[in-house]
Amino acid sequence: MVSHSWLLLTYKVPPEPAARRIALWRRLKGMGAVYLQNGVCLLPKTNDHIRRLKMIENDIADLSGDCVILETVALDQGQEEKVVSRFKDDRDEQYREFLGRCADFEKEIAKEIAINKFTYAELEEEDTDLKKLQGWLEKIRKLDFYGASLAGEAAERLRACEALLDSYAQRVFEAQDENR
Repeated sequence: MVSHSWLLLTYKVPPEPAARRIALWRRLKGMGAVYLQNGVCLLPKTNDHIRRLKMIENDIADLSGDCVILETVALDQGQEEKVVSRFKDDRDEQYREFLGRCADFEKEIAKEIAINKFTYAELEEEDTDLKKLQGWLEKIRKLDFYGASLAGEAAERLRACEALLDSYAQRVFEAQDENR
């Protein structure tokens, strides 16, 4: 049995101000933490996660809260699979949202082609949108600690979006050459 070590963070913070409590939750989710229940989350044990959780511990103390950080392993293979599955499910949820945005990007390019809108301004706008998709996928990948099932599909879809933009760019360049 390959045993993963995790960092378990349990914390309590005052309910008010809610904005600070929500910011804490976002920070932990942004690190890729899986919540087992309110105020209890797990992250794979890495030096980066240890450092960042120690910083969060200080922030929780500043909120007049309390926390405990523990290193833990699963009791057995079944429990470990449950935890890894939770991490994968969280990433797949993000990949699904990403795939939806890729579909929006593809529809936008198709719309511009349908109305023969081949301008540099539009190309620049679409290029900016593609860069956002590229950055977003990179963020998801960094949090995909255990290889979620939709990772490959998301990477393929991004490549398809890049190829689509390249094709659209070629049409923009050709249209602009005609106008000279």
